[in-house]
Amino acid sequence: MESLWVDTHCHLQLSSQSADELLDRATDVAWIVVPGVDLASTAAAEELARRHPDRLLFAAGLHPHDAAKWPDQRDDLAGFFDRSVAIGEIGLDFYRNLSPRDEQLTAFRDQIQVGIELDKPLIVHVRDSFRDTFEILDELAAGPRTVLHCWTGGPKWTKRFMELGVTFSFAGPVAFETGDTVRRAAAVVPPERAMVETDTPYLSPPPFRGEDNEPARVALVGEALAAVWGLEADEVARITTATATRIFGRP
Repeated sequence: MESLWVDTHCHLQLSSQSADELLDRATDVAWIVVPGVDLASTAAAEELARRHPDRLLFAAGLHPHDAAKWPDQRDDLAGFFDRSVAIGEIGLDFYRNLSPRDEQLTAFRDQIQVGIELDKPLIVHVRDSFRDTFEILDELAAGPRTVLHCWTGGPKWTKRFMELGVTFSFAGPVAFETGDTVRRAAAVVPPERAMVETDTPYLSPPPFRGEDNEPARVALVGEALAAVWGLEADEVARITTATATRIFGRP
């Protein structure tokens, strides 16, 4: 029997397509983690998990793009933090800087503290912010509970973050024609320290680039990792599913 995949980062609530249809097409996906990016999307993620308790888990968090909303949304998010399987999507994005850096840093630190207090994993977005993210995770000793979502760092940063005990979650870029840096990073990550995701509706892997992504395509990410590691795709599915279950539990 072939092993099933786990899509560890899938914004079903942000897709223009019906969640029911997307789940029906994801026949080789056992279960999915649906992260929030703000208060409204976190509430929508929880509602989807309530409707599909056998296949969906939800995470609660405020994305760095919306970090300026943290003072207004933190109290309302608190209840979702309690009920969620993880704190996320949180992190730092110094590429777009859609929220000021100081507000990103505050929201990130505060949400890490929530994860530590609740003993829950962290789902972390890191873009053009490797050094700051590393230093904060190191300072707060948060590495072993951290999942670096859609990891795109090169081998150098990958090796540094590995020292913190993090788990790397790979998405569509590991399969892109332009994804050599990500593949070289994946090559230094032990398979048991990795997971797979789609980041639906973003970053659809080849041959679907430019289209809205969906959980059915998570196997394409796993197949790209299998090629990097010299393993069968079924073995990558087994290993990454075991890691996802250890970190998040399961529905």
